[in-house]
Amino acid sequence: MTKYMVKISNRGNAEYEVDDKRPILDELRRHGVDLPYGCKYGGCITCAAKLTAGNIDQRRQVALNNWQLDNGYVILCVARARSDITLEIGTESHDKLYRNPFLEPLKSYQLKSDIASKEDT
Repeated sequence: MTKYMVKISNRGNAEYEVDDKRPILDELRRHGVDLPYGCKYGGCITCAAKLTAGNIDQRRQVALNNWQLDNGYVILCVARARSDITLEIGTESHDKLYRNPFLEPLKSYQLKSDIASKEDT
C-alpha cells in the first residue's frame, strides 16, 4: 500500500493523504470532503473532477469520452492515485466536461477509445 497526497487547488489547496488501493472519492470522503457521487462504479459523471497534475488509474471508468479525458477529467469513484495529484472539484471545474453536441460535434477520435482511434479522422 502506497500513500499519496491529493491537493484540491480550488479549495484553498487543501491536502489529503490517500491510499493508492482505494478510490479517491472514498479516501476524500473519509477525510470529510463532501463530494457528490452517483453510481460508484464509473458509469455516470456525478463525481467527475479535473486532474491538473499527477497520475491516476481510472481504467474502470466508462462514462468519459476521449474529449473529456483529453481535457483532464477523472471519475473519482473508480480513480486511484498513482502519484501525488492536484484536482479541481465541484461544478466550477466542469468548464469543459459538458459541451453542446450541435455546436461542438465530436470527431471520431474523440469518442470512446474502443469505438474509434485518432487514425479514423
